[in-house]
Amino acid sequence: MSVMTIDKVDFKKRVQHWADKLDARVTSISVRPMKTKWASYSTTGRLTFDSALLELQLELQDYVIVHELLHAQVPNHGKLWKSLMRAHLGDYEIYEKTLKKNAQSKPL
Repeated sequence: MSVMTIDKVDFKKRVQHWADKLDARVTSISVRPMKTKWASYSTTGRLTFDSALLELQLELQDYVIVHELLHAQVPNHGKLWKSLMRAHLGDYEIYEKTLKKNAQSKPL
């Protein structure tokens, strides 16, 4: 995995790239410290990401970005959501496990 720290501006560009690719409605993107989650997506299209993501591998950032953006189409983590994750990220479970190791207190 590629280890590269990026700034908020570049991270937001990555989010917008994925939003365009996934045809997900995004009304705002914010990056701030979050204690209990990596990210959240509201039904109004507001995305919030934990600033700690900026220090993780790009693949892990993409996992969190895609995870949240797919909730624009699929509100749960059922079969459809899992198949979309696999279609866009391949064996996404590897990233999920790595994220859990990075922060035991943060659910996905």
